[in-house]
Amino acid sequence: MATSLPIVLKAPRRGTPATHFADLDADGRKASMKEIGLPAFRADQIARHYYGRFEADPMEMTDLPENARQKVKEALFPTLLTPVKHISCDDGETRKTLWKAADGTLLESVLMKYPGRATLCISSQAGCGMACPFCATGQGGLQRNLSTAEIVDQVREAAATMEAEGSRLTNIVFMGMGEPLANYNRVLAAVRRITEPAPNGFGISMRNVTVSTVGFAPNIRRLADEGLSVTLAVSLHTPDDELRDELVPINNRFEVSEVLDAARYYADKTGRRVSIEYALIRDINDHDWRADLLGKKLHKALGSRVHVNLIPLNPTPGSKWDASPKKQQDEFVRRVIAQGVPCTVRDTRGNEIAAACGQLAAEGE
Repeated sequence: MATSLPIVLKAPRRGTPATHFADLDADGRKASMKEIGLPAFRADQIARHYYGRFEADPMEMTDLPENARQKVKEALFPTLLTPVKHISCDDGETRKTLWKAADGTLLESVLMKYPGRATLCISSQAGCGMACPFCATGQGGLQRNLSTAEIVDQVREAAATMEAEGSRLTNIVFMGMGEPLANYNRVLAAVRRITEPAPNGFGISMRNVTVSTVGFAPNIRRLADEGLSVTLAVSLHTPDDELRDELVPINNRFEVSEVLDAARYYADKTGRRVSIEYALIRDINDHDWRADLLGKKLHKALGSRVHVNLIPLNPTPGSKWDASPKKQQDEFVRRVIAQGVPCTVRDTRGNEIAAACGQLAAEGE
């Protein structure tokens, strides 16, 4: 029987971030204007600056009355995240940012530029409580949940960067630090801010937003009922419960069959294909029989509404595991496809700056 590792689902309280403009929905923004003595229409005006022009300093919002800018700044624009450093690789096409929150909490995001698109990998928690032993973030434990605004402002900063370069941010993946569905309400609010058109959000297409989970089955079902059409990515990593109890400890609560049932419910409700993430680990989960079993289970549960993203394991400090040989990787792909399930190998970026999947640890301040 695999040894189970501790699971932390509730974030410890460290510092509660001050309320920020991006925490508020349209009604909340209008109410905040009343509280600081401004007319309600100023809320949309400010929102068009923040979401439409990616401006976060009210002192630069020159269409606001001069005597109102300081009020707005003090009441609704506290400093949430300060960049500590940026590290780039891939000729500058991949950039990792280490952020420090107001309470000293550290987190990371990764901006990846491709021909015709730009993807931002964002964090939803500082650290992670899922304790997956092959993931640097999980090994570091959970510090706290991020606020909605702390999530959203990662997007605003990247969008501003891309605009300054004459391009735009097109894709968002909740695959940075943390388990998004363990910070459900704030992540859901952030998804709405990211996808709604200005003045309520950045207007990024829902189909270009991916929410990842290690298999928080009840919240997969909740997400399915929200009326969204974001892509769901499930980090499965093995098709059998015995090994998954060790690799993904939340499996002790939500077994493979329950996770796949929830994924099928998501596909049924949204009409979207589910992405299955599978980190391929040498001599651990790369066996031929596991490839066959994975394909069979996915085909039975999801039919044509599933795709497997095979991820060569990225090295993390202190890990005893390594990526599978190319020959075994190719055989694994062949066997999954033979069961009628599409399977491709992810083009991994950022290994040399510890920015690839499973490597974010918010170190090196």
